[in-house]
Amino acid sequence: MTRTDGYLLDNRQAEAKQRFDTFADLFDPTTFRHMERLGIGYGWRCWEVGAGGTSVVSWLAKKVGPTGRVVATDIDTSWVSAAGRPPVEVRVHDVGTDEPPGEGFDLVHARLVLVHVPDRERALQSMIKSLRPGGRLLVEDADPALQPLCCLDEYGPEQQLANRLRQGMRSLLAERGADLGYGRKLPRLLRDSGLRGVEADAYFPVASPACAALESATIRQIREQLVTAGIATDEDIDRHLANVACGSMDLATAPMISAWGRKA
Repeated sequence: MTRTDGYLLDNRQAEAKQRFDTFADLFDPTTFRHMERLGIGYGWRCWEVGAGGTSVVSWLAKKVGPTGRVVATDIDTSWVSAAGRPPVEVRVHDVGTDEPPGEGFDLVHARLVLVHVPDRERALQSMIKSLRPGGRLLVEDADPALQPLCCLDEYGPEQQLANRLRQGMRSLLAERGADLGYGRKLPRLLRDSGLRGVEADAYFPVASPACAALESATIRQIREQLVTAGIATDEDIDRHLANVACGSMDLATAPMISAWGRKA
């Protein structure tokens, strides 16, 4: 991740660990499928940008083996530090302002990172700069504007409350500089940056236990901001969390768009 003023979903909060776990449940299969397609293998040098948790870093370490290298960076490495043993190197790093942590990478990956970075263009160019010729870039980011609802099937007051809170969260993210339509721009941005063979797809979870766990962790994490902004009352939030815990609602997440290409 990168430093922002008043970042809404701070890694230092206790709920961050649950969010990272649900990201792994929801998105790791898609991420790993793309990395396999890009040819990840023994001896590869990889940079995991905004690592957050350990699931992707640990998977990469197994794939590259003892002859490879995985550099895992974030501005807060509290949760990823447990993976910091060879071939993994964990570094405190701000992708939006710092120089790349090396060059000649075979694969650079960022998931759910750039949408929150104020200087997204600089971050993207830094990632491309760090690639070797022929190296692969895989960027995966959400597009909340493409699908703004928490409950696609809004048939009752529980779903209406869930969607109101999701709308409030989107407003808070936008106020803090998040680009809620960033995911859809990725193919164009990668092509305009000179990458070859650019492709993209999207994964859109509609309902799963992991979606419910992510919703609960996220709402708990931003509860104070929702109340302070007048978006919801404590009673609203308690009611929503109870509704989520009941397991009777189908909760969706924003589509995650994956885009990839190789450096000429």
